[in-house]
Amino acid sequence: MTEGTTSAAAEGADTLSRLEQEGEIAADYLEGLLDIADLDGDIDMDVEADRAAVSIISDSSGRDIQKLVGRDGEVLEALQELTRLAVHRETGDRSRLMLDIAGYRAKKRTELSELGAKAAADVKNTGEPVKLNPMTPFERKVVHDAVKAAGLRSESEGEEPQRFVVVLPA
Repeated sequence: MTEGTTSAAAEGADTLSRLEQEGEIAADYLEGLLDIADLDGDIDMDVEADRAAVSIISDSSGRDIQKLVGRDGEVLEALQELTRLAVHRETGDRSRLMLDIAGYRAKKRTELSELGAKAAADVKNTGEPVKLNPMTPFERKVVHDAVKAAGLRSESEGEEPQRFVVVLPA
């Protein structure tokens, strides 16, 4: 191994360790929140795409845990920001942690990937740009990825909370 390879491997291990620490801090914070709210749920931690990923999974029917998702994921977004702040307070570093509750984000990711692929197909057929409805940063990222996978490009336009994706011809 060369010196550059060794340092790159050490840097990757440091990054993984840091992301695992973020996940543990987030899990502790969320467990405390579940206790306060008297809700049942298991915490699952992982590292995906260079960010910590934490999920709250319900053992039972999940109706109570759905309250933590809220309408259109609004409560989930707020909880994610609070969790990121808790991680920041402990580590001093900005966190890009992703929170999922009861599979809401996983389901949303699938729907948005399909939306991005459909918009890309429409642009390929018509040659005209397609503007999508306003979305959260998470939603826009998923659509951008789907459009890129389809071989086209996309841009975000507008100001929050009305920021939206425009799918452009190649």
